[in-house]
Amino acid sequence: MRQPFIKRLENLPPEIWSKVVKIDELKGQWISGVKLNPQVLGRLKRFVLVTSTGASTRIEGSKLSDEDVEKLMRGISVQKFADRDKQEVKGYYELLRNVFEAWKTIRFSENAIKHFHKELLKYVEKDKLHRGEYKKSENKVHMIDAAGQSVGILFDTTPAYLTQKEMLELVEATQKAFQEKRFHPLLVVGNFLVEFLLIHPFQDGNGRISRVLTNLLLLQSGYEYTPYVSHEKLIEDNKADYYLTLRKSQKTMRAKKANIVPWLDFFLTVVQKQSEMALDLLSQENIEKIFSPKQIVVWNYLTSVEEATPGEIAQNAKIARPTVNQVLDKLMRLKKIERIGLGRSTRYRKLK
Repeated sequence: MRQPFIKRLENLPPEIWSKVVKIDELKGQWISGVKLNPQVLGRLKRFVLVTSTGASTRIEGSKLSDEDVEKLMRGISVQKFADRDKQEVKGYYELLRNVFEAWKTIRFSENAIKHFHKELLKYVEKDKLHRGEYKKSENKVHMIDAAGQSVGILFDTTPAYLTQKEMLELVEATQKAFQEKRFHPLLVVGNFLVEFLLIHPFQDGNGRISRVLTNLLLLQSGYEYTPYVSHEKLIEDNKADYYLTLRKSQKTMRAKKANIVPWLDFFLTVVQKQSEMALDLLSQENIEKIFSPKQIVVWNYLTSVEEATPGEIAQNAKIARPTVNQVLDKLMRLKKIERIGLGRSTRYRKLK
């Protein structure tokens, strides 16, 4: 039996509230300072669609890089990858694009969640029998390594026969919490996600659906910079902590005293970083106007770390090393970054 929604979100520690306050400060600064023109915002959104699609599907074991995703969505063949990877990428990209375009008119409901699932898997032939339907048999949550292989079971999920009941209760409780405004919307979103992933209502695609729903609920809660900085990429970059904090909180969820704090702390840390990166877009003298999507990837990575070698940038930004070197030269000429050291020890960092 799950602890009631209200009890779980009462008496949260000060560090949770300090993050909520900081995120809302950043949101206010974004709202008051956003002056990027529609063309720049559109370009950023297209870039984030690729980045988020690549990251979210790789978390689940896909092998496609952001460059591969971009090629695929432009209709360029990427033969070396499994058809399922390509099918899943296409479904995620189109679903997230629809959320970015229509979030104001989407009503958060069980029907919407099932529709999202149907759209997510509409190109995946293997999943055609359970698209948009709750699971009919038991499933378990596996932790996936970089090679796309399971390295262990994280937790047992809700039995199939209870899934309909628990999803109805979760969605109704979440709708009520948003309407009553007793709890901050970020806490409501965080609670929904941890419960949704514990129920794991679908046979496949639960992690990806949870991240699409994250984008929807953040947008509907007023965080309108969500399409311009990839939430999914930040999850991918911190995947070990993502799994660890989910596991810590979820193993307590059916106890008399649930502990949602580990997960909320991680979730809010990611949203805060997303907020900071969004705000940084406003203070870069519209750097996006002169950068290509790949150049923005390198720039965004450098703004997220203290310093990095060209090799580290290439690996983490999923950009070819020659392209990274070209972008670094351009950033040096624009006096956006500085070089530290020479030869193999050369590192780069953003100028303060």
